Amino acid sequence: RYLALATDYDNTLATNGRIDGAARAALERLRASGRRAMLVTGRRLDDLLSVCECRELFDYVVAENGALVYDPQSREITLLAEPPPETFIAALRRRGVQPLEVGKVIVATHAPQEAQVLETIRELGLELQLFFNREAVMVLPASINKASGVKLALRNLGMSPHEVVAVGDAENDHSFMRLAECPVAVANAGASIKPNAAILAAGVAGDGVVELI
Repeated sequence: RYLALATDYDNTLATNGRIDGAARAALERLRASGRRAMLVTGRRLDDLLSVCECRELFDYVVAENGALVYDPQSREITLLAEPPPETFIAALRRRGVQPLEVGKVIVATHAPQEAQVLETIRELGLELQLFFNREAVMVLPASINKASGVKLALRNLGMSPHEVVAVGDAENDHSFMRLAECPVAVANAGASIKPNAAILAAGVAGDGVVELI
């Protein structure tokens, strides 16, 4: 009864930012079976599109950790939250937070900058939350996570979370893996992810997704 795959990108479907030939072929088989596919990532959309060469195999791309939903066919972008406040970005720059990436909604940096980020949020009295993806630190509005983007994509497809298999590897994948009826962890998944998975793939990253498909 599982009619859709929702997969994380980095260290799940992709290795070193790229999807290999075996994973691409598996996605093509998945689509040929009539099933749907969603790519779910913490990356900014322009960053993802610069490295992902098979976006046409996905019905929707959920980017910026759930803050943005992109339709690869129509190229329509739907934002699920407001852009980050300019005062927040300016304050982070004054504090010397580096690297600093600013998307349409997301603000991202790397550990150990989270202390500076949290202090800035407190100082400005903002309703923002932090997400971690290994060394990456992402800042988003309180209502946003990967599940929020997947819910919109599923609504657009007329599908239910009960029809979805979700595969991930890191802390920021918890929400959309919990949403799906069948959560799967690749072999290289973090220790916090594996206990919540219904299936543990034997393969690492893309090999695990090929195995699952």
